[in-house]
Amino acid sequence: MPPVKATPETIARAAGIIKAGGIVSFPTETVYGLGADALNPSAVAGIFEAKKRPFFDPLIVHIADISTLDKLCLNIDRRAEKLTGKFWPGPLTLVLEKKDIVPDLVTSGLNTVAVRIPSHPVALALIKASGTPIAAPSANRFGCLSPTTARHVESQLNNDIDMILDGGPCSVGIESTIIKIDSSGLYLLRSGGIALEEIEDCAGEKVLIKNAGDIPEAPGQLPWHYSPEKRIIITGSAPADDIRGGFLYFTTPLQKSPAERTLILSQKGDLKEAAANLFSHLHTLDSMDIDTIYAEPLPYNGLGAAIMDRLEKASKKFIKNS
Repeated sequence: MPPVKATPETIARAAGIIKAGGIVSFPTETVYGLGADALNPSAVAGIFEAKKRPFFDPLIVHIADISTLDKLCLNIDRRAEKLTGKFWPGPLTLVLEKKDIVPDLVTSGLNTVAVRIPSHPVALALIKASGTPIAAPSANRFGCLSPTTARHVESQLNNDIDMILDGGPCSVGIESTIIKIDSSGLYLLRSGGIALEEIEDCAGEKVLIKNAGDIPEAPGQLPWHYSPEKRIIITGSAPADDIRGGFLYFTTPLQKSPAERTLILSQKGDLKEAAANLFSHLHTLDSMDIDTIYAEPLPYNGLGAAIMDRLEKASKKFIKNS
């Protein structure tokens, strides 16, 4: 079925689907999620099936109230309290030791679970109406471009899920930052919608960068991900005369390229605006009759690090398959 506008009535219908073990796509401030009852293993299995997602890639559990964290996690210390107090609701996911109530399927057999409170009103209303935590990765085929509108979801998953709630475009536009907290320190598992510098300032300590091992500890840790169908090349000197090329620039380009095949993330060089536009612009370029997307590199500070993480992983799909 096509997307339906998120209203109190459609949210109530979506909650009924979740309670019955079905799957609903819904908006968050980061990207659209593909949600099921996190405490129902059969429902969670439907997420993996719809996305064609490997079972070794864990999911994020979305909650609507901080009190639910105690039901899902062990060893919630002062560091977690500081970060949740500052950034929840919002695009921060914490990875903490899980309680037995969380099915192993959600965590891919790990003894930790990723949890966050989204800030989007539709997401919060759906979680509250469902009466259960909702496990929700991005609502796309595994490895493909993340969706920031309901139409993006429809184009990839429409026939494989029960409902798509349309809450408009996502304001942040890239996935949440993921931080693992354990006795040895704070670890960055994925760059995202909150800059690392902000997290360190709040925590009052250095966040260590943890390279992904053979088994992912959180979503987005695989070497290639977020990929359009068209090849991506990251370059500061795109060949503007490539008649089969599309062009993605951070700000107004120094060189001319065909206007109909050129998109700019932020005219004023605003990284928040660039992040919000990233996936939407990639979807647009991917729909064009071109062979290659030339993407200008962004600075690695602040949200630029998260944007570059997405572009680099998208480009690696084609290295992997070459």
